[in-house]
Amino acid sequence: MERALMPRVCRALGLCRWPCGPRWPCGVRHRSTREQPPPPAGRGEEGPPASLPRGPGAGPGSGGSRDTPRGHPRPGHRGAGRGSATGRELWLSQLDELPRARKGMERKPLRLERTEGSEILFGIGPCSLALSQARRDLFRLFLKQSSSRRPVMSEFVLQATARGVPVLHVQRRELDELCRGQVHQGVCLEATPLRFKSLEDAETPGLGDDASGKRQLIWLVLEQIQDPMNLGALLRSAYFLGVDRVVTSHRNSCPLTPTVSKASAGAMEVFDVYSTDDLQSFLKAKIAEGWEVVGTVSKPEDVEDVPVISCLEFRWDKPLIVVIGSEGEGLSLETQLLCHRVLAIPPGRALHPGIDSLNVSVATGILLHSICSQKRRHGD
Repeated sequence: MERALMPRVCRALGLCRWPCGPRWPCGVRHRSTREQPPPPAGRGEEGPPASLPRGPGAGPGSGGSRDTPRGHPRPGHRGAGRGSATGRELWLSQLDELPRARKGMERKPLRLERTEGSEILFGIGPCSLALSQARRDLFRLFLKQSSSRRPVMSEFVLQATARGVPVLHVQRRELDELCRGQVHQGVCLEATPLRFKSLEDAETPGLGDDASGKRQLIWLVLEQIQDPMNLGALLRSAYFLGVDRVVTSHRNSCPLTPTVSKASAGAMEVFDVYSTDDLQSFLKAKIAEGWEVVGTVSKPEDVEDVPVISCLEFRWDKPLIVVIGSEGEGLSLETQLLCHRVLAIPPGRALHPGIDSLNVSVATGILLHSICSQKRRHGD
């Protein structure tokens, strides 16, 4: 009986790869002397032939289970006799190996060691402009595998090769992990962060340019803008409409993060952003140089001791600083009192309470367009 069970065991464990016959290569003679047909096509060597001889007690009620894998000896088989312990041990050992094999075949997510002090840019605009400029140190470019044939991805490879940046083609889930689920458009770039520039170290344009008739100057000053999406949108509008310089207060302001770069459509990669630790002192110094400072407000009734006019009525003929306040509080009282005038956007209808203001980036875009449309060269 033990010899009758051995073909099943060695066949299930892969020790015997021959079809059933009168004698097995392992030396155990089969109970049946009839030649068995070869395994069906496509079955390969995954298991024993479909019709193994069934010994006594191998049918229903033999102590086996419906869940017992086909082709494996069943523990507790009544016909196993003295070989029941051996069969059970072999059967259990094989079942233990199967899950291990499956676990080994599972693809583990890519774990990338980030370069110390680096950040991950994401999105086509920010990554392309960062590659084309020399403002960051670049480490690695990550591209989505399935999109490698797109022309824009080929252009990325050319840009990275020209800069000596390694290119890695990875799965989408690796890109998702790199940028923490942001919209990456199939591309990420590992690079050093961008920092604010210091006004003290910058070359400040003087009033001589304007006095000699070259052009008017307009600067945008941001007081405590904290939302990265708003900051990115503000930079994008300022760059598009021709603002000469953007200055932000260092205290309680959003840093120049990859999210800001993405929200600016990459404008942050080509447009310098300056920062000051003392916004009021900076404004006083510019006023002393002859600049005009105008603030903004959504509710004119909240302004004291400063004239409020519509942005449509405003005319400017000297270097100008437009100051924008924070999302929730607007301009601080100290900054508001330094303004020569305050600009307001007239609404197009009677407003319902609670919907009486604009998003800060939208309002700034409207104000800048109204003002910059007057920007002209003297003598035109």
